Amino acid sequence: MKDILDKLEERRGRARAGGGQARIDAQHKRGKLTARERLELLMDKGSFEEFDMFVEHRSAEFGMEKSRIPGDGVVTGWGTVNGRTVFAFAKDFTVFGGSLSEAHAQKIVKIQDMAMKARAPIIGLFDAGGARIQEGVAALGGYGEVFKRNVIASGVIPQISVIMGPCAGGDVYSPAMTDFVFMVRDTSYMFVTGPDVVKTVTNEVVTAEELGGATVHTTKSGIADGAYENDVECLLQMRRLLDFLPANNEAGVPQWPSHDDLEREENSLDTLIPDNPNKPYDIKELILKIADEGD
Repeated sequence: MKDILDKLEERRGRARAGGGQARIDAQHKRGKLTARERLELLMDKGSFEEFDMFVEHRSAEFGMEKSRIPGDGVVTGWGTVNGRTVFAFAKDFTVFGGSLSEAHAQKIVKIQDMAMKARAPIIGLFDAGGARIQEGVAALGGYGEVFKRNVIASGVIPQISVIMGPCAGGDVYSPAMTDFVFMVRDTSYMFVTGPDVVKTVTNEVVTAEELGGATVHTTKSGIADGAYENDVECLLQMRRLLDFLPANNEAGVPQWPSHDDLEREENSLDTLIPDNPNKPYDIKELILKIADEGD
């Protein structure tokens, strides 16, 4: 029995290593955390339960049969955030660039189905370059299943997407259909196709930041709801966001104690909104002054 347990732990170690130490070091050098580090920070300590750790792709084309890594580029499971049940998946950029294969998609679909069954929020941490081209239509079909569940879950459970690396193709289509999208400045990008493809097709030279950086999507396109300076700040804010959201469309909004004075008066509101209806004012300042404790 001990030999069996030792072999199991060895397999778990290989899965946790992802694409290997060199790729993990490269991830850290870019200022990014790994998929497992992100989930560890997002979830309550010791609460995360991983599913399908040993899943591998089934492709035998283009030499892929010689390259199989447990987990296949995505970590999935459930845990708690401030004591509340949350399902999550995190793309692992160290494994095939986080690209989506048929097996990879099936892992995400399983978590989506479980979140719907449990009527609990789901969070996706994206750091991937789209479909795994070696699998062709099989990978694209996997995206279809993911998109279908995005639509089914819409308005039923909270769906949160966090863009934490260079994402293209299906890895931006799916987040765009979710309730909230957040990005990390300088390390995350969202575009249908990258700068190289744009240059090839249109002969236009554009940087990744100009094409789909956090500034573009939070100030121009409106796709992203907010951006943060680094992975740590972003994930801590996701924990805070969940405190404001109901678990599902039938659950009540969480209630938290407030120390704000019920009789508080905010005299600055008398002058905040200008008399001239054509003159702009900062709506965020208005909300902060009205909300309890400015939260």
